[in-house]
Amino acid sequence: MELDIQIIKTATPKEKPTDESTLGFGKYFTDHMFIVEYTEGIGWHDARIQPYGPLAIDPASPVLHYSQEIFEGLKAYRREDGGIQMFRPIENARRMNRSADRMCMPQLDEEFQVKAMKLLVETEEAWVPHRAGTSLYLRPTMIAHGAELGVHPAKNYLYYIICCPSGSYYKNGMAPVKIHIEDSYVRAVKGGTGAAKTGGNYSASLKASAEAAKKGFDQVLWLDGKQNKYVEEVGAMNMMFVIDGKLVTAPTGGSILPGITRKSVLFLAQQMGIEVEERPIAVDELMEAYKAGKLTEAFGTGTAAVISPVGLLEYRGQEMKLSNGEIGPIASSVYKTLTDIQWGRCEDRYGWIEKLS
Repeated sequence: MELDIQIIKTATPKEKPTDESTLGFGKYFTDHMFIVEYTEGIGWHDARIQPYGPLAIDPASPVLHYSQEIFEGLKAYRREDGGIQMFRPIENARRMNRSADRMCMPQLDEEFQVKAMKLLVETEEAWVPHRAGTSLYLRPTMIAHGAELGVHPAKNYLYYIICCPSGSYYKNGMAPVKIHIEDSYVRAVKGGTGAAKTGGNYSASLKASAEAAKKGFDQVLWLDGKQNKYVEEVGAMNMMFVIDGKLVTAPTGGSILPGITRKSVLFLAQQMGIEVEERPIAVDELMEAYKAGKLTEAFGTGTAAVISPVGLLEYRGQEMKLSNGEIGPIASSVYKTLTDIQWGRCEDRYGWIEKLS
């Protein structure tokens, strides 16, 4: 894609956080953002990096009325030698385009997306934190805008990327989470938008998540929307189970987001000699495997936590306590290997790393 990116530097740089142990997530945003515009009949145009600030959109913009919106999430990591690298950004660009196709939005050249990400991170190099476990989070987003109501694809779109320095997900060690298996509310159905990374999927999960939180649970594990029988994913993570020594996960199948961390974990597990199965998993099978002592681990996979071990699964009042409240051996092994690659602590043998410096 032949499109130059103009760089407009801010005249008023922000004060950067000085204590990287308190960064959290989504609290601070960098000085600049990337924007490119799409107009029907013209295509993509006016690509630029500009000072971070509010977007001016019309009150009738389709994103506000019909939820024509998609986004991605990925990180830039600072290596021990001070250099910066990104983990599989082309996979995020590809998934962005798949989401765009599902939501009737224009696709954006994948190599151009990666180019924009890299240039923005290079512009914000001073914002990439140094503390172990920290990173610079990138949020590419596309929204429909313009002054026109009506349930049909929009004619104008904005693609933009914002960044925020993020703290270590595990400040006090990898404490396993408690998960409620939801059998009342439904997040997504086959044929719907579950496989697209769009905001509506996340807002659909808020009610059940809030109710589960009141009962002391950290996350909700969704069942399929048709039979209310098969486990699918947690709101912000794909789920994996170790059953009888095998690493088992649900197939994406149109209602589950095809996670990039998920894809990486499955590949690494196979490289380690662990048998992997992608197949439907009935919640009753989990219960029976637990009672038989065959369900030994469960963990989530996602950009934020990489690996999130599960200490307890609850379904209709019945509890399944796993790994003695600790991270299991398979989750621990995969986590170390994957994070060593992400932070540049070991050789990248798979071509996953995109080095910026």
